[in-house]
Amino acid sequence: MKQNTFKTLKFFWKQAMAYKLVFGCMTAALLVGVLSSMAWAILFREFFAILTGGGSQDVIVAALISILLYIVALESLEWVGWRTAHFLNNYFQPRVMSNIANKCFEYIHGHSYRFFSNNFVGSLVKKVNRMIGGFERVADKLYWDMFPLVLRILIIGAVLFYLHPLLGAIMGVWTVIFVFVQYKLSRFKLRYDIPRAAMDSKVTAALADTISNSINIKLFAALKYELKRFTKITDKWFRITRTDWNVGAYIEAGQAALMILLEFAIMYSAIRLWQNGLLKVADFFLIQAYLFEIFHQLWNFGRNLRDLYEALADSEEMTEILITKHEIADTTDAKILQVGSGKVEFKKVYFSYGEGESVLKNLSFSVKSGQKVALIGPSGGGKSTIVKLLLRLFDLQKGEILVDGQNIADVTQQSLREEIALVPQDPILFYRTLKENIRYGKRNASDKEILAASKMAHCHEFINRFPRGYETYVGERGVKLSGGQRQRVAIARAILSNAKILILDEATSSLDSESEALIQDALMNLMKQKTTFIIAHRLSTIMRADKIFVLEGGKIIEDGSHSDLVGKKSGLYKRLWDLQVGGYL
Repeated sequence: MKQNTFKTLKFFWKQAMAYKLVFGCMTAALLVGVLSSMAWAILFREFFAILTGGGSQDVIVAALISILLYIVALESLEWVGWRTAHFLNNYFQPRVMSNIANKCFEYIHGHSYRFFSNNFVGSLVKKVNRMIGGFERVADKLYWDMFPLVLRILIIGAVLFYLHPLLGAIMGVWTVIFVFVQYKLSRFKLRYDIPRAAMDSKVTAALADTISNSINIKLFAALKYELKRFTKITDKWFRITRTDWNVGAYIEAGQAALMILLEFAIMYSAIRLWQNGLLKVADFFLIQAYLFEIFHQLWNFGRNLRDLYEALADSEEMTEILITKHEIADTTDAKILQVGSGKVEFKKVYFSYGEGESVLKNLSFSVKSGQKVALIGPSGGGKSTIVKLLLRLFDLQKGEILVDGQNIADVTQQSLREEIALVPQDPILFYRTLKENIRYGKRNASDKEILAASKMAHCHEFINRFPRGYETYVGERGVKLSGGQRQRVAIARAILSNAKILILDEATSSLDSESEALIQDALMNLMKQKTTFIIAHRLSTIMRADKIFVLEGGKIIEDGSHSDLVGKKSGLYKRLWDLQVGGYL
């Protein structure tokens, strides 16, 4: 995977800078907290210097109490600084994280139909969650760890230099070497972190895929097979993760060795300076206190730096999605589609799903306002492709699709899809109530409108049988409803939308004979004064269509009414009709 660490940081920074005032106050509060926390060692140095300096006991006690009061005041200031930083951060981070979630939500849903076909749902969800969690981890590491660390190193270096330039020089040179080595090693470890993060996503995707297909695993008695397959993936995850963690352990071992070297160099130099009368006994307390502090901070520096890169690595998969241009995008001057009559025209349309052979080849046809057109033909003939292109789920290679004379490539996708209602063969519902799913066709619809649409679609009857009626939750993807019930909900949704163009993709295929008979009338009412495309394999359902297009190999090879086509002795439609109907007579 291409590394996008800088782009991820840039994205995080842009989101954070939407709250500059809060961020500035947080920085000031943290500065107060860190400076106050570092000053106590200097006061205690004076405390021990007075204790070992000799003199009147009363004078010594008074001086010690005075220093103690300064320490209490300093710790109170530190308390205020840290508490202020915490409470400001409690607003700042969740606010930015929610904005990141919104940005990811908006951008990911702007991707094309092809994008979602090529990506696992579980994997995409995990990438979004990792991006959100990645910001929290990056912000924590930079704000609570890295920034205070830099301040502490500067303060410690300045104090040691004040005690004696030699101590400051040793500290400065060692810190530069340590930080440089840690940075290089952390960058080196990143090449192991990124594959581990990618493997995490693969494990999640594989798990989500099997859970989504749990019924197939049971029906085909495939648990052992799927477990073996999943175990291969987790074994690969284990090997990559173990290598990644081992690299981290080696880095920490080297880090500890460098710290031992620093402690020896500083303390040996301090002893020699004391021997020459250049340091006091109390200075050893200050040096040792600051050594413990810098060891603690720099030990965590290596780990924090690696955690920072791991968090960025976890976020990079989502960054890839955020920097990938949308395949289907509105033009900069896209207009709102104005639909009056609902006339649809395909003009010399060429389309293929990849680099292979075209699915549609020089396809041209016109559907008049209010006309009912059926699309039939063998699988792969281009029926579903025509519908997808009309909805602009894909862009054409050549040609134009016009709605009331307006090229759909020049109008906004939202305005186009608002004027088209689709009743698919296998409707997918939200894990929401029946009322919310029906209202999706017209989000501001009243309860009265929902009830009317439900009655027209003949789903009011079965909804009333549920204890909670329209407030019944349908389960994930509508799993609590039968196929026929889902289809009737989809029809109610389409009725409610009242779009000028209607697409029925095997809209009655999941219905029993009794339900189909009821709904045929509802569909006829729904289709009134609407330009309608009907995809059907059962030819008996399209006999009343105004025109039938017979597609094969991406071309219209026959067109006409049912009576016209069935009268052709050697036509494909006649042959299909005889197979479906004539064989039963």
